[in-house]
Amino acid sequence: MIKRPHEPAILQGARRVRYLKLIALFKIGKGALLLLLGVSLLFLNARTRWMDAVSDWTADEILLEHSKGVAFLLHKLQAVLAGGALRATGLLALFYSAVLFTEGIGVYMQQRWAELLMIFATAGLIPLEVRHLWHRPGLVGALILLANCFIVWFLYRVLKRDKTKPHVPHPPELVETL
Repeated sequence: MIKRPHEPAILQGARRVRYLKLIALFKIGKGALLLLLGVSLLFLNARTRWMDAVSDWTADEILLEHSKGVAFLLHKLQAVLAGGALRATGLLALFYSAVLFTEGIGVYMQQRWAELLMIFATAGLIPLEVRHLWHRPGLVGALILLANCFIVWFLYRVLKRDKTKPHVPHPPELVETL
């Protein structure tokens, strides 16, 4: 009698495809947000509005309108943003949004290469998320870290499961995601 290892229910049939599609939609949504950020930073000339928003927040919330220290820090921030850091951030956001769109669309179409790309891209950023959570603990950071760890684990299990079976091209399964 051959004993087969236990396979979690989320890796079976239609559930697996449903989770893959939800992960793909999550990545596409993140890509859309980064695309909006990159376009805003590079092309919409929103820098003055961002600086005005930071200044207004400082004046309203911190209540240190006439503080020399806050004025010094705001001037330093303005110099950094004018020096090209904002442009670099916009370019990085556009590049990473392209990676997220590629991952999301490929996984939605059930492509194995996209699952591998998503595993490596997501796992590569987990140490940065852990570092960020270590220095600035928060609920949102913890939830993002847990979501990305789940994505890496799930895709690893899907690829490991598919590797043990002989490679036979199968038609994509249609599953409702809602």
